[in-house]
Amino acid sequence: MPATAALYQFAHGRTGDKGDRSNISVIAYDPRDFDHLVAHVTEDAVRTLFRERRPAAVTRYLVPSLHAMNFVLDGVLDGGVNDALNLDTHGKALSFRLLQLEIPVPPRLAPGASEQP
Repeated sequence: MPATAALYQFAHGRTGDKGDRSNISVIAYDPRDFDHLVAHVTEDAVRTLFRERRPAAVTRYLVPSLHAMNFVLDGVLDGGVNDALNLDTHGKALSFRLLQLEIPVPPRLAPGASEQP
């Protein structure tokens, strides 16, 4: 496995919306990878990834009992469902965008690691 890989290799996501706010959940496939995801899927990384949407704020909420995190992105839906003229007024595709984020491969999956999946 290469040194980095897309987030979708290690997690899945869901997107919701309320007004001009999008929330994107990221759920680890394997609980052993959760701490690694927390270390690399940060507010700054998400803000940088979505920079063209100019988020007013990016806030991350951790849900360790579910091996998940939820990101709230304010001001990224062009005003929300009733105001936006874009094709994805609910922002459902944003989770797919986040899942393209390149992160380091978790140590347990790195070449030469003693513990494999």
